[in-house]
Amino acid sequence: MTTLDPASVPRTADLDNPLYYLENMETVVRWVLDHHGDLLTATECCRLETFLELETAQKALLTRLVMRSGELFRADKLVYPELGSPVPEILPRLVSGDWLDADPLLDLDELFRLFTLPELRPAFADALQSLGHGRTVPKATMKAVLSEYLSGQRPMAEWFDAGDARVIRLQHMPLFERVRLMFFGNLRQSWSDFVLVELGYQNYEQVPLTAESRAFSRREEVDCYLAMQACRDQLDQGGLASEVWPQVPEPVDNAWLASRRDRLLLELGRQAERQGDRDLALTAWAGSQHREARLKQLRLLERMKRFEEAWQIASHWHTEELSDAERQGLDRILKRLAPKVGEPKPAPAVTQPINEWQVSLPRPVAGSVEWAAAEHLNQPEAPVAYVENTLINGLFGLLCWPVIFKPVPGAFFHPFHTGPADLTREDFVARRRSDFEACFVMLGDGRYQQRILDTWHDKQGVANPFVIWPALSEALIELALACIPAEHLEAMFRRLLLNVKEHRSGFPDLIQFHPQRHEDKPRYEMVEVKGPGDRLQDHQRRWLDFFAREGIPASVCYVRWDDDAGVGSSE
Repeated sequence: MTTLDPASVPRTADLDNPLYYLENMETVVRWVLDHHGDLLTATECCRLETFLELETAQKALLTRLVMRSGELFRADKLVYPELGSPVPEILPRLVSGDWLDADPLLDLDELFRLFTLPELRPAFADALQSLGHGRTVPKATMKAVLSEYLSGQRPMAEWFDAGDARVIRLQHMPLFERVRLMFFGNLRQSWSDFVLVELGYQNYEQVPLTAESRAFSRREEVDCYLAMQACRDQLDQGGLASEVWPQVPEPVDNAWLASRRDRLLLELGRQAERQGDRDLALTAWAGSQHREARLKQLRLLERMKRFEEAWQIASHWHTEELSDAERQGLDRILKRLAPKVGEPKPAPAVTQPINEWQVSLPRPVAGSVEWAAAEHLNQPEAPVAYVENTLINGLFGLLCWPVIFKPVPGAFFHPFHTGPADLTREDFVARRRSDFEACFVMLGDGRYQQRILDTWHDKQGVANPFVIWPALSEALIELALACIPAEHLEAMFRRLLLNVKEHRSGFPDLIQFHPQRHEDKPRYEMVEVKGPGDRLQDHQRRWLDFFAREGIPASVCYVRWDDDAGVGSSE
């Protein structure tokens, strides 16, 4: 295992190269060998080294097959002109190298996936006729009829004479899946997410990757992930939750894997409830720390009339720090449970009045209602910017850049991340809390402004999940820093961190600055714009309520079209 030297960042392929996908595949394999070789067996390392030593055409064909779905292929259907050699000439060499099985065993389902109805009809015409069926039955009917009499696996030749239509099976796919997991850090992303893209189209933060920052420190942890993925696959295919439950790995001390286990238990509980196994659903949710599991557990207990148990859990949870959506859901449950258990109803949450106003504007020739409102409000002494979710998120991303890209275990797997892999997980903040607090200290002592501007200059164009570069000019940042008080920024940043996934959206569309106002008056206002028939969404209401509680100037502008005023600007 080596530490990533910025000078050694793997080179990504140019899409002008017809074999660019092979170059990217070689990057993946070399990266895993260099950085995770200790998590592979000697046999697996040898097999991957052998792959890298193959002739170019062989490697390219193998890569094409690995990228495709499944492991079985019709050799006569493989056409890749960029290989430089005919596929029939390459296949025997891959078979002799144990990369392909030239005579795999096939079951009836696999046979029917590989061959067309015109190819299958003559092969099974006599069998269908002997069973009392015509020769022209549909493919699905043919398979259903034959499946009652033809079971098990057999070589292609024992099914029927397919002439030149050979079937091959890709070998060592589990190894390639293990490589994919160790490179991406998940099995959600397919090979095409890396192999078939030109990664050089954007710049990536160069995060130092060390043995200490890896998500997997032992091979057993990779095996644990694969076991959890197998459980998830069974659930996705409609398997019984009661049969999957015994296969779920025991709790682990790896925080990153524990988070994935929490999500697996969340989904297993959902499946169990749908299948009528309520006790298992409760058990699964009780064992999950996922933020959605607790509410689901409480709602199910309530439906099962286990009110006392639900009240005890809800009352204890009520004391914890929650996001607005969690707090809202919990308050509703407590309100319903209180009379059932003889407790006084909790005081209703007090929502702040929203500052709303209306304006009539000429209907624009083109452009959105937000742009029309921005044009109407904009003044030389009070400029307006259409920022939506980009400004506050962007300022946060620039201030907290080193924390976002801190190489904590399970956050970064390769040099091509646009942000940490654990960004929306429950423990994203907890594992970096002291670092975030250090950033907030800068808001208190005034250093934040220079930090944000320096980062904007130093990191220009580098991918960051909070920073949309085209939306953030230096002039806009300087104006925002001059007009938005540090305490307002801190309040918004802290709310953002309560639930990054939920709170990154919902910010008002516009911001109007008043740089010439005296500092004892608000020098900015955020404005949510709603056109005719549009209404506030829940996450927008929660932000507006938060703004009102924190004294952050914000309002809602309802636009109505004044058709009698003629047509306005198209800008």
